[in-house]
Formats: sequence, C-alpha cells, structure tokens
Amino acid sequence: MDKLDCIVIGAGVIGLAVARVMAMSGREVFILEATEGIGNEASSRNSEVIHAGIYYLPGSLKAKLCVRGKQLLYQYCAERGINYERIGKIIVASDEGEVQDLERLRSQAKQNGVDDLVLLTGKGADSLEPELNCAAGLLSPSTGIIDSHSLMEEFLADSKDSGAELVLGTKVEGGRILDDGIVLEVGGSEPMTVLCRTVINCGGIHASDVAHSIEGISDGSIPPSFMCKGSYFALSGSAPFEHLIYPIPDEGGLGIHLTFDLAGKVRFGPDTEWVDSVDYAVDPGRASAFSDSIRRYWPGLSDTGLNPDYSGIRAKIVGPDEEAADFMIQGSETHGIAGLVNLYGIESPGLTASMAIAEEVVKLAGVVET
Repeated sequence: MDKLDCIVIGAGVIGLAVARVMAMSGREVFILEATEGIGNEASSRNSEVIHAGIYYLPGSLKAKLCVRGKQLLYQYCAERGINYERIGKIIVASDEGEVQDLERLRSQAKQNGVDDLVLLTGKGADSLEPELNCAAGLLSPSTGIIDSHSLMEEFLADSKDSGAELVLGTKVEGGRILDDGIVLEVGGSEPMTVLCRTVINCGGIHASDVAHSIEGISDGSIPPSFMCKGSYFALSGSAPFEHLIYPIPDEGGLGIHLTFDLAGKVRFGPDTEWVDSVDYAVDPGRASAFSDSIRRYWPGLSDTGLNPDYSGIRAKIVGPDEEAADFMIQGSETHGIAGLVNLYGIESPGLTASMAIAEEVVKLAGVVET
C-alpha cells in the first residue's frame, strides 16, 4: 500500500484553491479528479460572478467567506493578470411590493461588512439603465465577473509549482479509517490503495457520496445531498445594459438574472429544477418561463431573444421548501477523525469564497501556512 501525505478529492475551484494553499504550506499534495479535466462540473457551469456578500445571513460561513473571498480574489486576479471586471450589478424591485426586500438586503449586507451599496429610486435606476422596469434598485459596485477557468488554471499552476500533482480520471471508490491514517481505494486506469495522513473531500455534488463510501465516517455526520439544476439561456444579440441585473432572490437561489461573460455575451439564469440525477441538457421548453421572469425587469425582451445555452447542478444539503443552508466545512472536532476535512453544500458563493474557504480548510487540517 502506497503512503501519501495529503489527498485533495476534486479538482473544481474549491479543490484547486485548497490544494494550492496546502502545497504552498509545504505539504505533499495529490489532487484526485474523477473526470478528465479540471472544473468540469459546478465550477464551469455557473454565472462566473464575483459576489459582494449581500444575500447571506450575518455570522454565517457564506457571509464571512464571501466577503473575505471577494477581497482575496480581486487582489489575486490583479496580481496574476486573470481576466475580471468589476462591472457592478443592480438588484431590481420590479414593483412597490418588493421595495422593502431591497431595504432588508441592504441592512443585511451592511451587517456582513458590505457598506458600499446604493439604494436607487426608480428614476435613479432609470438614469443608469433606461430599459429597466424598476420601482427601486440596489446598486452593488463591488460585484464583478471573472474568467473562472483561467482562475482554476492559475490555482493549479501555483499548486504544481509547490510540488502538487494532479491525477485525472481517478475516482475515489471507497476507503476506511485506520488509527494511523485514512485508506482510500482509488479507481481509474491504474487502480490503487493508498494510506493518507490528510484527506480533503472537495467532491462538490458528490461529497456526501464520497464520505458515505469511507468506512468509519459516521453516517450521522454526513448531511443529505440534493441536486438543484439551473439552466441558462443566451440572448440573441446584445442587451442594452451596462450592469448585471438581478431580481429579488427566490427560494431556490438568486433568481433568473442577466449576466455577461468577459467577451460580452449575455446570458440569463439559473432557474430552479430539483433533479435526481446529473443531466446537463437544457430543455428549450423552459424558455417561456424564463421570458416571463425576465420581462418583469426587462419588458423589451423579444419573443425570439432566448436560446438554450448550458446548465449546472447546485450542491444542496437541504431539499425543496427548506430554509437555505450554510456551507458545511467539517474537521475532526465535528466527526472525530484526525486528518479529514469534508466540505458539503458548497454552492454559490463558492467561486467567490474559494480562497477564503481554502484558508478555513487548512486551519481545520492543522496546517500553518509558511
């Protein structure tokens, strides 16, 4: 049986951010990824937005790590030349009944340390974005967009520069907890059994399944796992907006919002669809519901303006009609297993929070960064 120091399971943005800090601290790191590339699941199937920290309950991990992560991410992108734009966004109250929601969001954001929000009247929003149907708006100047793949490539480069190795096509099939470490059974073209000092489970939508496959992890410490699919539609042509446009958030997420990529392509999404298996096909029939939602804040959308684009799966640890859950990052003080850190429910704002999440993980893993 091979003996290894540290294994990070999953090469999405979270796994790569964690591997980077672990490797830079002097640990021998192997990154195991079940697919044939990095960031093939949630990390490349989202809105690529750098969030400000508005939506999350004060004191929660999501609030703390989003605000900290945003600062780290903007600094890192500027230092490394990663493409991003601090484009700003407007959260729209489409009617008077939603204006109180903007006040609530502004108050909550301030508690989270986000104090640059500007409450706009309908006329104020109209002066910035004349095509909006808007009773009032909340301007977030520190919201941005990013090239998520370039970010992941940079995290990986830093990891490799510090000696980490990426092994693709290697699914963790199971394992067991021993007194002297954690055994993992690794599949792929060259199956092997390894004994690890430290294991970081960054499996995304598969994190709970990975934990259940390792004998000795208490089932009671593993949260349930739900998959919430979000589809995106692309806009034919350009939109007459200079900011990202968001509706008031709904129970499943942040609502069907308008975002740009760095090339200027406009897309709308994600919506909310609870599913039992991974299927990334976008149903063209969902365009009608998209159009209805979008026209609440942009009546000018044409009848032929939307085309199916892509979809992603959010990693949820609560189901439909349940209150939104916080990130769950478990170290030995929770599950009682030395050297194991499990990350569950890392959905939005996971991309924004990735570097701050990595800071939390290395603390739980007992690493002092050098």
